[in-house]
Amino acid sequence: MDWIRLGLSFRALRIRRRWRQIDLAMLASTSRTVISNLERGRPGDISVATLVRIAAALEARLDVALRWHGEALDRLLDSAHARLVEQIVELLTANGWDVAVEVSFAIAGERGSIDVLARHRATGIVLVVEVKSVVPDNQAMLHALDRKVRLAPRIARDRGWEPVGSVARLLVIAEGTTSRRRIAALAATYAATLPDRGAVVRRWIRQPVATMTGALFLPYAGGGRVRSGPTGVSRVRRQHVAPRASHSSPSALLDGHLVKASDQARRRPG
Repeated sequence: MDWIRLGLSFRALRIRRRWRQIDLAMLASTSRTVISNLERGRPGDISVATLVRIAAALEARLDVALRWHGEALDRLLDSAHARLVEQIVELLTANGWDVAVEVSFAIAGERGSIDVLARHRATGIVLVVEVKSVVPDNQAMLHALDRKVRLAPRIARDRGWEPVGSVARLLVIAEGTTSRRRIAALAATYAATLPDRGAVVRRWIRQPVATMTGALFLPYAGGGRVRSGPTGVSRVRRQHVAPRASHSSPSALLDGHLVKASDQARRRPG
């Protein structure tokens, strides 16, 4: 974090509004000392929440970037996204859907791409899937999804898919405690915009009727043997490892069972 540049940026926006430090502090529910230290590039133990409040008071947005080994973090995130895409594609194709991945579009000046565009062969229903490996910026994500659903009939026709009825929408998110907590924090918003969940979504994918608007958690597995239960929670099964027994131990393994040395003596012939 370049604290000097960040502090100068806050100061420039404050001066542009002709505010004193105390004015900004009151609007951001903090102290003038915090504002002063921040503008001098000495944030101390200031929290991210406080930084966000100060930025909001200035009608600005704070973007925090995490970097690791150059572009290695981008590749890691891309890998997580690719695994989720693979899972939803497998689920759809197994249930009679034609699927296209990373469908780009340029219509009347609107450009972008749809993570997964699908059409159910038996009904002609079209589905737009947005895949997120992390819980997204809620407002930006919903706006982008609305735009893609609005353009989906045109995009589907360009592929030779004539859509039937309204276009369905689905948000796929990587399973995890943090993801569920963030969704729960915006429960009312997601209940209104993406009301269908879990088992309801899976039933609809198997037998789509009319339209569907929902969210589905899928496990992101980096390795190992993972099984997805009815709720989509990942469970990793450990293999049972039998205990070792030494020759000097009073107990040893016989025919796969742990027996005492006295029992072994009785088992010996003669």
